[in-house]
Amino acid sequence: MGRVAGIVLCLLVVIMDVAAGFLGFEAEKAQNKVKHVRVLMFECKKPSHQAFILGSGAALLLGVAHATANFLGCCSCIWSQGKTSSNRKCSLLFIIISWLVLAIGMYMLVTGTMSNKKSDGPCGFNHHYYLYNGGILCFVHGILCVVYCVSNCFC
Repeated sequence: MGRVAGIVLCLLVVIMDVAAGFLGFEAEKAQNKVKHVRVLMFECKKPSHQAFILGSGAALLLGVAHATANFLGCCSCIWSQGKTSSNRKCSLLFIIISWLVLAIGMYMLVTGTMSNKKSDGPCGFNHHYYLYNGGILCFVHGILCVVYCVSNCFC
């Protein structure tokens, strides 16, 4: 029963990460549809409400997927007592890397999303491709979390 639940959990995390990645891509498309004037690093544009909503959804799904993979997914294997196997070391390595990818991906998604916030002024720094790159990191996060869960299942 535990392995079936682990497989379902891995699929759930993958689905959430893939959905977050596609939301990041769609947010980037919506952001590129608004008119803007670019002068060096500064950019004046109208914020895109659709990009704000899609980017917020992508960041939320990435956070929920990470929480699901960490707290509901085989976390007890790392904290269990006994000899440290190579699978435990591997799972610890992948959970640390997934935390790093989460931090960078969340930063990119939130920065790209906040550049489309309506209350901000119309001019500021250039945040092109932040939402797109954040979407790519959602896919990377999904792969890392699956490897983490699989290595935990074989502890």
